Amino acid sequence: FFFFFFVNEQHVIAVASGKGGVGKSTVAVNLSVALHHRGQRVGLLDADLYGPSVPTMLGIHGKAELTDDGTLIRPAERFGLRALSIAMLMKNADSSKTQPVILRAPMIVKTLDQMLRQVAWGELDVLVLDLPPGTGDVQLSLAQRVALTGAVIVSTPQEVALQDVRRAITMFNRVGVPVLGLVENMSEFVCAKCGHASQIFGPRGGTQHDAHQLNTPLLAQLPLTERLRESCDNGTPITISHPHQPDSLAFLELAQRIIDILHTNNNTNHPDSPTIETV
Repeated sequence: FFFFFFVNEQHVIAVASGKGGVGKSTVAVNLSVALHHRGQRVGLLDADLYGPSVPTMLGIHGKAELTDDGTLIRPAERFGLRALSIAMLMKNADSSKTQPVILRAPMIVKTLDQMLRQVAWGELDVLVLDLPPGTGDVQLSLAQRVALTGAVIVSTPQEVALQDVRRAITMFNRVGVPVLGLVENMSEFVCAKCGHASQIFGPRGGTQHDAHQLNTPLLAQLPLTERLRESCDNGTPITISHPHQPDSLAFLELAQRIIDILHTNNNTNHPDSPTIETV
């Protein structure tokens, strides 16, 4: 059987993607900071167990500590967020950038349980989950065991990526998780020197067509900039380092749209346990 468990939060939002390499973790981190800037108490769980990126993007170093009574994991506090990643649970956390995480399906479930239930998250308005790409064990385990408010799906405008978006939406529909909307990331590349915008991943708005066909809101179209890439590598989200620049303001607008959706839906009732259909 399956059971649901909850932390002290009002909403749990999964940031997902059908394909890797579309900037999902970048969106999850900057969205979390933007939600905090909009007055939300935010936790960020790096559930991308095989490719944890959150510690690098937030500039978090070292292993997570326990609470004073030794019963719970204490999440790192950074830029107003409470954050936890499997990279912070490894024996030598500083080597997590080179050491692979090798887990079979039963250990994935056990690890996710620990990262959700055995953590001193405290009182949160929103818990953001940075999921791994695809439609595998992590996504199914969370859908079965966590009362997800909804999923935000990240894609580039490229048709190859959009094909996997359709698969991801189908999966979330099957397991009873509402899709809050799509985010078109890397919508265009903006040159830092001349400001010229190039649509290197396909026509801008390619995701808009799919959003319309799937009856799903397009929440944001986020540009790719050198400044954004540097902020991710340097461990200071662009919503912190350049809060008034257009690429940063786009995340603030995305955060506000999600807050508006949450308030409109007023989704305070936890869903029934979904039935997972094997195909």
